[in-house]
Amino acid sequence: MCTPCCISQLACCCGSAACSCCCNCCPKIKQSTGTRIMYALYFLLVTIICVIMMSPTVEQQMKDHIPFYSKLCENMKEEKWNCGTVVGYSAVYKVCFGMACFFFIFALFTIRVNNSTGCRAAIHNGFWLLKFVVLAACCVGGFFLPEEKIFLEVWRYVGATGGFIFLLIQLMMLVEFAHRWNTNWSSGVKYNRMWYAALAFVTLTLFSVAVGAVVFMGVYYTDPEACLLNKIFLGINGSLCLIISLLAISPCIQKLQPTSGLLQPGVISVYVMYLTFSAFSSKPKEFVERNGENTTVCVFPFNSGTESDKKIVTAFGTVILFGCILYSCLTSTTRRSSAALRVCRNSEPETERARCCFCFGDDTDEYDEEKSGSGQNVVYDEREGTIYSYSYFHFVFFLGSLYVMMTVTNWFHYDNHDIEKLLDGSWSVFWIKMASCWVCLILYMWTLIAPMVCPKRFEA
Repeated sequence: MCTPCCISQLACCCGSAACSCCCNCCPKIKQSTGTRIMYALYFLLVTIICVIMMSPTVEQQMKDHIPFYSKLCENMKEEKWNCGTVVGYSAVYKVCFGMACFFFIFALFTIRVNNSTGCRAAIHNGFWLLKFVVLAACCVGGFFLPEEKIFLEVWRYVGATGGFIFLLIQLMMLVEFAHRWNTNWSSGVKYNRMWYAALAFVTLTLFSVAVGAVVFMGVYYTDPEACLLNKIFLGINGSLCLIISLLAISPCIQKLQPTSGLLQPGVISVYVMYLTFSAFSSKPKEFVERNGENTTVCVFPFNSGTESDKKIVTAFGTVILFGCILYSCLTSTTRRSSAALRVCRNSEPETERARCCFCFGDDTDEYDEEKSGSGQNVVYDEREGTIYSYSYFHFVFFLGSLYVMMTVTNWFHYDNHDIEKLLDGSWSVFWIKMASCWVCLILYMWTLIAPMVCPKRFEA
């Protein structure tokens, strides 16, 4: 039973066959989905390595536990190398440079690939071991670049530009996600009223979380004598969330978009509150003189002075970062998602099939061609045409590589920066996240009012 599975996995690694699990109890998987998951795993692996490189404890652990580490470093110095070059922000820049080059080359290589039967499509969907070797070579090659100071300076601004573009794509996909969620679940209301109950429950939960976040930040991230920016922006963001909620259920919007409801503004409000909280946490600390001593105000309230608490907050933010990046990379390239901001006035929710896990739902109809055997069945769903744009898919990963690089190294203020201090304080991170709040709100508001402003363009 194991022999056919092993052969198929070898074909996956060294040939054009699609990858699958060796367990036949796993549900069937589409070739397009399996390919995107494999690239996402590559992306996640390199991202984890970058996070590890930014930790100062890694170098100390290497000194303590790797035999002959000190002697090896001395030998490297004789060859004009330094053990410090494999950790820190410069190492992250070089590794992310290699990963960005890998995905950018594939973005160029797969331009205008329309089906999976060609040579370029076969390389995109298979040869995973060889591509892993190429990715590793690109990442290692970054350490051999000449003129390191000039490279780091130029690459920083390239990364900032690409990271900001990726952030915009991520926000657009969040707005699309909110609309798609509401449309999908609303389509099941006429057949089963349990979907209506599910919509009401989720909507109530989202707004409860958003309101709770406003109260939480109002209590702990404001102070009568300081934190003026926190007060202003918390009031602005909270008011904007209320405005988009009222706008979504207004009669003029309901007339053009019957599926518009409170679920979408609920999703947007929770994300905006998260970004607001993250911005406040990223802002440099403020001090107020009380009883003759400088007291830190407007900081995370629970054991904010302990190192373990900082690690918990950093870990939580890292998990959210990974989730946003992987969701954006895996869902931003489907043809359904390509029209993320085009909300048609005559959209027909009855064509949707309501389901709980709609995020990675079908982009196509059922297919008959499957690979049967001892392992997982693979559905070849791209015989007649590609389900997603290969080139755009790789370009999103290219931008995601730059976004990870800038996020892990604290954007522009990377000097003496450690991953353990990701949330300690930076004005650049504060303004980037605060601007992201407003862009997200503007994008969602545009999807509501666009059919009124440009009625002919948004007719289905």
